[in-house]
Amino acid sequence: MLGPVGDVQPSETGLVVPDDLSGITAEQYRASMRHYPAGVTVVTLGAESGPVGFTATSFASLSLEPPLVSFNIAHTSSSIDALRAADSVVIHFLGEHQHHLAHRFSRTAADRFTDRSLWTTLDTGEPVLHGTPIWLRTTLHKLIDLGDHTLAVGLVTRVHDQTEESPSAAPLLYYNGKYHRPTALDT
Repeated sequence: MLGPVGDVQPSETGLVVPDDLSGITAEQYRASMRHYPAGVTVVTLGAESGPVGFTATSFASLSLEPPLVSFNIAHTSSSIDALRAADSVVIHFLGEHQHHLAHRFSRTAADRFTDRSLWTTLDTGEPVLHGTPIWLRTTLHKLIDLGDHTLAVGLVTRVHDQTEESPSAAPLLYYNGKYHRPTALDT
């Protein structure tokens, strides 16, 4: 429960939302979230119509035992129906050298897999992007509709990690509408 902030009403998704959100607009919320940096992933899956993929900056580790991860996808995404029908996905942690892939997979769906030199297919059917430092194959454990997005929870069944002790590429970050590379701070 959110506490005594006026009358509360259940939304279409079952969330209890107070009547008074203190004047918060979607634009204000979006602008504030632009100032929170996020790692960049590309989620791929096999579908009856062919490979599907999209950029996701909402990736999170949820649990070690069992190994669970999550990401969000908008209900308006061209990939939502394929995700709902899928049993598994591959989540790619992009390196700074792959900002072109982040851009490619955030644009028109028809163009995402046109360059066959960028990807191959696992024996389980999911597309895998070449040169990705780390990727996880996950079986979809649960899809939960929340607000205007779906929260996808996956059980990690395979980890591909080529970073070794010293990664060859820094992770790709998204901050304030642009891609960035992290810089280490002296401690």
